[in-house]
Amino acid sequence: MKQVVQNYKSGELAVLDVPVPGCKPGGVLVRSAYSLISTGTELMKVSEAGMSMLGKARSRPDQVAKVMQSVATNGVPATYRKVMGKLDSYTPLGYSLCGVVEQVGAGIDDVKVGDVVACAGNEHALHAELNWVPKNLYAPVPDGLAPRHAAFGTVGSIAMQGVRQGEPQLGEVALVIGLGLIGQLVVQLLTAAGVRVVGADPDPTRCELAERLGAAACGDPASPAVEAAVAELTDGHGVDQVFLAAGGGSNQPVELAARLARDRGRVVDIGKCRLDLPWNAYYEKELDVRFSRSYGPGRYDPSYELEGRDYPIGYVRWTERRNLACFLDLVARGRVDVEPLVSHVADFDDAVETYQRLKDGELKAVAVLFRYPEQAAEQGELAAPKVSVPAVRRTGTTVAPARSAKAPVRLAFVGAGNYATSMLLPHLAQREGVELSTVVTTTALSAANAQRKFGFAQATTDLDAVLGDKSVDAVFVVTRHSSHAELTRQALLAGKTVFVEKPLALTEDELAGVLAAVEESGNDRLQVGFNRRFAPLLQEAKNRFGTRTGPASLRYLVNAGKLQHGSWYLQQGAEGSRFAGEGGHFIDTASWLLDADPVSVYATAAPGNEDLQVVLRYPDGSTATISYVTTGAPGFPKETLDLVADGKVLRLDDFVKASLYLDGRAGGKKWVSSRLPKARDKGQNAELAAFIKAVRTGGPMPVPLESLVATTAATLAVQTGLADGAPVTLARTP
Repeated sequence: MKQVVQNYKSGELAVLDVPVPGCKPGGVLVRSAYSLISTGTELMKVSEAGMSMLGKARSRPDQVAKVMQSVATNGVPATYRKVMGKLDSYTPLGYSLCGVVEQVGAGIDDVKVGDVVACAGNEHALHAELNWVPKNLYAPVPDGLAPRHAAFGTVGSIAMQGVRQGEPQLGEVALVIGLGLIGQLVVQLLTAAGVRVVGADPDPTRCELAERLGAAACGDPASPAVEAAVAELTDGHGVDQVFLAAGGGSNQPVELAARLARDRGRVVDIGKCRLDLPWNAYYEKELDVRFSRSYGPGRYDPSYELEGRDYPIGYVRWTERRNLACFLDLVARGRVDVEPLVSHVADFDDAVETYQRLKDGELKAVAVLFRYPEQAAEQGELAAPKVSVPAVRRTGTTVAPARSAKAPVRLAFVGAGNYATSMLLPHLAQREGVELSTVVTTTALSAANAQRKFGFAQATTDLDAVLGDKSVDAVFVVTRHSSHAELTRQALLAGKTVFVEKPLALTEDELAGVLAAVEESGNDRLQVGFNRRFAPLLQEAKNRFGTRTGPASLRYLVNAGKLQHGSWYLQQGAEGSRFAGEGGHFIDTASWLLDADPVSVYATAAPGNEDLQVVLRYPDGSTATISYVTTGAPGFPKETLDLVADGKVLRLDDFVKASLYLDGRAGGKKWVSSRLPKARDKGQNAELAAFIKAVRTGGPMPVPLESLVATTAATLAVQTGLADGAPVTLARTP
C-alpha cells in the first residue's frame, strides 16, 4: 500500500510503498476514502523539517532538553546515534480521515466490514491507503453524510473541545481570533449553540467566509472594525469568551483577547500561538485562561486510546469518541457546513506536489482533501499473541540446523522500534556474513523505515511469512513486552533460533508456555537480550577479580529515573511492571558475576513508591542487593555496582570506568581501567557476535537456557514478594 511520509532530517516528502498494517484485536482495518490535510498543524511540521539543525533545535527547546538529559545518562555517541536515527527516519503525516471498514479485529462488535467510519489520531488516521484504528478513535458515519465531509471529524472534534472549554451560554458573545480551519469550525459551532460571534483574521477572504458561515462581523485584528463590532454587540462590556485559534510567533492575539474580553471573561487557547500574557491586563479583569487539549478527554491516555477503556458517561460526558460522533451528527443534520471550507481536492498520488504547493503559498487553502482510488484487496491478520523455576525438558536432540560455513546467516526481525534500530540493527548491518532477510511490524511505516535504513530484503506485516520461510536461520523478537513469550513460542515451534529482547515472559504461565514449546519441538536455541554480562569492561573486571573462595556481597544501584508521559512502559496492565520489563538485566548480571542462580528473592517498596529494594540469595551464601530507584537525581550515573569478597572490592561506574581494590596488606588499589571508553559499551555488540557465532556453527547458545529461565523466574518473583511481604523461595521443579 501507499502512505505519505516525511524525513524530518532532510525535509523530504514522499509517497512510499509500505506493508499493509495488521488488524490487531481491539480495532479495525480501514481503507481510506478521504483524508484531510490540516493546513495549520501539518504545514508547521513540514516547515520545521525544512529548517537547519539549529532551526529545528530553536523550534523545539523541549526536545533539546531531552537530548541533553540523554547525553548525561548515555553519553554523546549513543545519544547522537539515537537522535540521528530518529531524525533520519520517515514519519507519518495526517490525523483525520473517513474510510470503509475492511477487517474487524477481535473484541469489536459495533461495526462490521463495509461500514463507513470517521477516524482520528496522528498514529492511526494517517494519509495512507489502509490504517489500523483502535475502537475509541473511530465513529460510525451517519447515513447520508458524504465521506468527504466525514473526513473533517478529527478537526471538528478539536474545535468542539475548544468550544466546550469556553462553556458558552445562549445569548453570549464570543471572539474567535484566527479564522483558519479550526477557527471556521469554532465559528459555526458557537453559532449553532446560540452565541453571536466576532471573528478576527488579517486575511479578508477568511473573514468573508466566516461571515457567510454565521459570524456577526469579522475584520483585521489590527483595524478598529473588530473592536467596534464587539462594543456594539456587548454594549461596551466586552466578549464573554475569546477563542485563540491562531498560530505563529506574534503576541498580538493574547493582547487583543485581554483588551476585548469582559471582566472575568474566559480565554481559551486552541491553537499554538505565543502566550506572553500581559499581567496587568489579565489581572485587572481576572480573566480565566483555559487550554483545550486536542480532541477531548481520553487524548494521550493509552488505556483509553489503545486499550479501548471508555470513561463512564456519568463522570465524563464528552470524550474523544463522543465528540467525534457529535460532530458527525451536527454535520449530517446541517447544523455545521464543511463544504465551503474545502478549497481543493487532490488525488492521493499527487500528495507530494500538493504539500509543496501549500508550503510555497501557491495553493492558498482553508482545507485540502486527499481522494483515494477505490481498491479491493483481502488483507491477512497478524496473529497477536505461578513462583517456581520450571525445569527445562527436551524431548530430542537440540535443533541446530546444518549450514555451509560460507553461507550468510539470514536474520528476520519481528519489531523495529527504537531499541532495535539504535542498539541492535546498526551492529548487525555492519557484520560480515549476516544477511537481513525480512522485517515484520504491525505498523507499515516502521517496517519500511527499517528496510530503507538497514537493507532488509523484505518488509511485511505477515508473521507467518517469516515463520514459514525455511531460509531464515534466526528470528529476533523486539516487540512490546506483552508479546515476547507468545512470539518466542511460535518461532521455537517453527524450528527457528530465537533472540528475544528482555523480558522473556511477564507471567509464570507465559514462561511455562515457552518451555512447553521447547519440550514439544526439541528446539532450545534461545537467547534473551541480557547484554550486560557481555560488556567488555565488566568482563575484564571479572577476570581480574578472579575466582572466589568465600561468599560475596554485591550491591547494584540502578538510577532508572522517571518515565516520560505517554511511555508504553506505563501501561502496566498490558505490559507488566517496569521492573518486570527490565529487571532481568540486573538479576542476570548479578548471577553471572556470582556464578550461580538465585535461590530466594525478597523485595520491598514504600507504599505508592516505584523505588524497589530486591535482595537475592545464592547457594553459597552470597547476596545481591538491587536498588531500583526512580526518584534519584537525573545527573547521577544510571548504573553503579560494587562486588565485595575475599578482601577485594570490584567497582563499576556506569560502564565507563572499573576499579579493583585489595586489602591493605596486598598493596591497596590494584587496578583501574586504563582509559575511559569512547562510549558506554553495555555489551550489545559482543552479545550479537556470540549469538551469530552460535547460529553459524550450531554450537551452544551464549547463555544456557536454564540460566535464562532462572533469571526470568527470579524477576517474576519480585512482584510476588512485594504482594506477600515475605521472601520467595525459588524452588526448582524436579
